[in-house]
Amino acid sequence: MYDKESDFFKLSVRNLNSGALCSKPQADRVSGLAWAKDGQALLYVVTDQNMRPCRIYCSMIGSTDDDFLILEEPDENVYVNIRHTKDFRFVTVHTFSTASSKVFLINAADPLSGVNLVWECEGISHGILEHHQGYLYLFTDAAKEGQSVDYHYLLRSHLDSSSSPRTWESVFTDDPDWVVEDLDFSHTHLVVTLREGRNFRLCSVTLPLPAGKGPVHLKELHPQFLPLPKYVSQISPGPNYDYHSSKMRFTISSPVMPDAVVDYDLSNGEWNIVQQQNILHERTRVLYGTASSASINEETLNSKTSNPSNEVNSDDDQLWNGLSEFYACEQYNVASYDGVLLPLTVVYSRKNKKEDQNPGLLHVHGTYGELLDKRWRSELKSLLGRGWIIAYADVRGGGGGGKKWHHDGRRTKKINSIKDYISCANFLVDKEIVHENKLAGWGYSAGGLVVASAINQSPHLFKAAILKVPFLDPTNTLLYPILPLTAADYEEFGYPGDIADFHAIRDYSPYDNIQKDVLYPAVMVSSSFNTRFGVWEAAKWVARVRELTIYDQKRPILLNLTTDIVEENRYLQCKESALESAFLIKVMES
Repeated sequence: MYDKESDFFKLSVRNLNSGALCSKPQADRVSGLAWAKDGQALLYVVTDQNMRPCRIYCSMIGSTDDDFLILEEPDENVYVNIRHTKDFRFVTVHTFSTASSKVFLINAADPLSGVNLVWECEGISHGILEHHQGYLYLFTDAAKEGQSVDYHYLLRSHLDSSSSPRTWESVFTDDPDWVVEDLDFSHTHLVVTLREGRNFRLCSVTLPLPAGKGPVHLKELHPQFLPLPKYVSQISPGPNYDYHSSKMRFTISSPVMPDAVVDYDLSNGEWNIVQQQNILHERTRVLYGTASSASINEETLNSKTSNPSNEVNSDDDQLWNGLSEFYACEQYNVASYDGVLLPLTVVYSRKNKKEDQNPGLLHVHGTYGELLDKRWRSELKSLLGRGWIIAYADVRGGGGGGKKWHHDGRRTKKINSIKDYISCANFLVDKEIVHENKLAGWGYSAGGLVVASAINQSPHLFKAAILKVPFLDPTNTLLYPILPLTAADYEEFGYPGDIADFHAIRDYSPYDNIQKDVLYPAVMVSSSFNTRFGVWEAAKWVARVRELTIYDQKRPILLNLTTDIVEENRYLQCKESALESAFLIKVMES
């Protein structure tokens, strides 16, 4: 249970028969947990005062004995997390720092029997360990033979291996055209999320995988491709807790389709949408300015079979409740200042788009190697219906392009994210996709840093901007962390103690590079008193922009503060979205 006042999670266990809370475990500052011993034991991770996960305890449910300390990591640079394998045979412990990463194994049947090291590597790396029929599988992006890799790959080792250190072998041969983004195991199948260029695909292969043959190409395993709609921007796995189920659940996202929660039956390839905002019922189609069309047959919706080619025709698009009939989605490759090609996604209303007259809203994130959120959002309908172009810039520092893509937009190379964003903005204007005096920027959290920095460098390029809970003063926040920061934050934005990082931070910092006596675009900065980035960052930036730049009443610099966390309040979300749209429309019409 999240304690807002203390900003941590409390752990307790309730007896569902009596409704009473068990006397143990009772713990504060819990960051993760895993069940063991067929539900008789619960392992959990506790953080220190700096919110660093560092200790693992084991509690026997119903016992009055003190919880047993299984592992404690004294090094303040090392972080700990745990999870159980999907078959509940083992609990895995992952410890990581900038110096090294390690994975340990705990026998779930006897959690007090000890912690065994099964894998380690130099440097920080991602690693997920699974067990399937006597084999350990490790999905990682660790360096190979001392050479950094740009992707995740799958390793395998026999559970009973006696070699020290343990011997791991690659499962798949490397293929730059088929990059494995994610994996999920069931008892009978392995489901693989692939990236082919910038396009996502989803396939399943039958388990167990062949042993003793060395690495094989995924194509040799005759993967069954699961159908997807057009323009998929993200595939998010569901909980998929049932290891023995033949079905797996995924959420499929697209810029021109409401999120679809889909169950795929791996045994026969059938698929079924179990949850989706179906906004194309006959009674609502008029909202999109089209005449009626035949209703979708209920039986057709509930009985669909996989298409081996993974291609989608217009009828299939209707089955997915797609919006392609009303909104167009176009994808471009934009050359950045150094020649690197950047993916740019553009969405607009087929009915309301006008040549060289359209206002535009350019979204960006470009941080932590995370995918830019390009999901369909119904609150954008009011802008699209007024002829706005909604664009998404996949800049370096974000996800979807491998580890190198992420690393080329962080620390001393963070400036690449900003220049990439400016390149995409110039492309929209130069190609007359957006009117030259009607472009707005939009950035959330660390994406707000990219937009604000781009405004500092090219204030003439933007007419307006929306910055939501933005990170605007990295120099002071990283030097004097009032709020807890993690190793990932310093790896992303730089260590101020490193002279090269310090100068890079000062060069891209929005607060430190505001231009004097220059006309800035209209900006609305939204922040909260309950945010990870301090509300003072937004207040300081707004005050300095007002002080230094040229005042124009048609281009106001607004500070919008809330006492609640917007993301936790649906009605407040609606209110904030309406405020943003009203602000953008007002500025463009002026």
